[in-house]
Amino acid sequence: MIVGLIKEKVYCWLFRILAFSSLFFLTGIATVIFIEGIPVFKEVSWLNFIFGKEWYPTYEPPEFGILPLILGSFWVTIGALFICVPLGIGSALYINELANPLQRAILKPLVEILAGIPSVVYGFFGMVILSPFLQRFFKLPVGLCALNASIILGIMATPFICSIAEDALSFVPRSFREASFSLGANRWQTLTKVVIPSAGSGLSTAVILGMSRAIGETMTVLMVAGGAAVIPKSFFDPVRPMTATIAAEMGEAPMGSAHYHSLFAIAIFLFLITFVFNILAEIVSKRFRIKLGLAG
Repeated sequence: MIVGLIKEKVYCWLFRILAFSSLFFLTGIATVIFIEGIPVFKEVSWLNFIFGKEWYPTYEPPEFGILPLILGSFWVTIGALFICVPLGIGSALYINELANPLQRAILKPLVEILAGIPSVVYGFFGMVILSPFLQRFFKLPVGLCALNASIILGIMATPFICSIAEDALSFVPRSFREASFSLGANRWQTLTKVVIPSAGSGLSTAVILGMSRAIGETMTVLMVAGGAAVIPKSFFDPVRPMTATIAAEMGEAPMGSAHYHSLFAIAIFLFLITFVFNILAEIVSKRFRIKLGLAG
């Protein structure tokens, strides 16, 4: 009896430590980012840092404006959403509502496999296959551009959105559909008037998290976006998103220099954006659970 109680307490503490370890790591990472990033604001004001139009951290005098990097991230993320939202939500609707058991058994694992492919593979595909195609089709000087990055990021985020959206659709109680059918509604009316509105918050969560996934991707945009730190004027211009800048320049920035601290300051900005997206997703998801009576 006593041994059993001791084992229970040990297991309880073990799982408690594991649960709080994620909080510990998140706090530690955020602390390091802020400690290393804030010193750059002794060199440049935060307004000039965010809205400055030139990023030349190694010039003399250096320029630390990250507006081109922010707009680069914005362009590729918006472009990716135009691809991944209709594909991801549409795939989830088909798998959950329209596919027969055999099709569902084939499609769901395939979507999960797509989500597990390493980002470097997608980046290699974008460099070797998609970039030359875009260059020839649109007669561009170079195929590594915002459009290329948007397409690849959209393909990468599609299985992520599809998986979350399919889970949201599966949470809609069967009684909702049965009530709709009993009132004489057909499958299409039930899908558009009952199922999608009931899962609306869950679908919104999938889109928000997909956006967070796209804006935080590093390896792919480093390989296919073109790497030009200039303000883009169209999807056919090369861009350098924030994540690609950190990955490309961190290895060459002298430790403790203004360039080094500026890269951490970019990470602060990116961290805050992702943090806001995740809070929005949690708020929307909570509304979804309350709406369906799954949470208080």
